[in-house]
Amino acid sequence: MTIRLSAEQAEALHTVATVDGMAVTQVIRAAIAQHIEQRKVDPAFQDGLRERIERAQLLLVSEKK
Repeated sequence: MTIRLSAEQAEALHTVATVDGMAVTQVIRAAIAQHIEQRKVDPAFQDGLRERIERAQLLLVSEKK
């Protein structure tokens, strides 16, 4: 996977990684994992997820007919 960062974001990320004694990829993976965990417990996200699942199920049912 490739991500594009502004020069400022890349510099800040590199600084955080260096200060924390981590590789940039470790910082990115930790940030992604933290974001996913926060979204999992967000009620608004859960509502949106349920709606998306329901729409997908409706599409699958209508395709079988």
